[in-house]
Amino acid sequence: MRFTPISFTCSSCGAPLRFSPATGKLACAFCGSSTEIVPTDSLIEEFDLHTALKTLEHYAPKEISKEVTCQKCGSIFTLTPYSVGTRCPYCDTPAITDFVNPITPEAILPFEITQKQAKTIFAQWIDSLWFAPTALKKLLDTDKKLTGYYLPYWTYDAATTTSYQGQRGDIYYVTVRQRRIINGREQLVEVQEPRIRWTPAQGRVGRYFDDVTIEAGETLSRKILGALGGWDTSRSQPFDPRYLSGFESEEYSIGLDNGFEMAQSKMHAIIRGDIHRDIGGDRQQIDHMQTRYANATFKNNLFPVWATHFQFKGKNYYYAINGQSGIITGERPYSYAKIVLLIGSILALLLVIGYYGEYFDEGFASSFDRYYQG
Repeated sequence: MRFTPISFTCSSCGAPLRFSPATGKLACAFCGSSTEIVPTDSLIEEFDLHTALKTLEHYAPKEISKEVTCQKCGSIFTLTPYSVGTRCPYCDTPAITDFVNPITPEAILPFEITQKQAKTIFAQWIDSLWFAPTALKKLLDTDKKLTGYYLPYWTYDAATTTSYQGQRGDIYYVTVRQRRIINGREQLVEVQEPRIRWTPAQGRVGRYFDDVTIEAGETLSRKILGALGGWDTSRSQPFDPRYLSGFESEEYSIGLDNGFEMAQSKMHAIIRGDIHRDIGGDRQQIDHMQTRYANATFKNNLFPVWATHFQFKGKNYYYAINGQSGIITGERPYSYAKIVLLIGSILALLLVIGYYGEYFDEGFASSFDRYYQG
């Protein structure tokens, strides 16, 4: 499918503009001028979840390859499925296309961590890793760069009411007699032994959830993205394609319905904690719980992530940095050669200590014998 990309050019020299996390403006790398991104007066809207699910009942995210003609050099290239923003592989000009899925981003968290800052964070993290391969430590010294991505996320709001039935356990102590060995003799002693008294418990808890965040793409694993920490969605801006200029970006591949199921799992874990506190006592058991969701709403967002990967012994290891907070996470390889070298060094040191320890012991014993024989 052919798409005409959006691009933003410098009013002074006509060169491509890119969003700068350092200034929060569009910047020209050629003449140094910048262009303010004036925020709109529009509010970030939350949409009714059940209405959207009914409308999209038979819709699934589409995996479409987009054919794009660069606005600067005229080269034709193809974007990967779900990709919305990229750079021309021939002249590096930013190219932003239309969204294909029916739900488009309502909000965006602009990058606040620059690529230079992300590189420093990554380098410090690598230096902190024990037994990391030397090639990993040199990764950022090569032409391998951290890539900035705007990744899709769902956020859900809901007012929940949960009825439950369970058991409350209260610990009490009874005095029992036990046989103990005291001063070499067996004796009967009285000790306090804990017991739990279980009583039925039931009730209702309520909680309002705001912006439960779910990863909606598959560029990076859910495990890695989940370890990036929370997102301060209060800093979100109404979506503006100018924030995408110069970065990779994509739309959702995980549907609204599947995303809400994942959000319910997150809510479920928090609600269980509420029930445990409501039951009280020293121990709690939940036998049954039923949650009702009211006023459920959602929005589609784009969040900033710096990412790269490293190949070691035929396996890819992925790393990501939260483009808002700077939190870093990733999969780490181990250099078994370094581990073997350390173990070998320790063993050699122990052998040396053992040898000289035996030598000094023999010398001391000979001196001791001569002293008493003399």
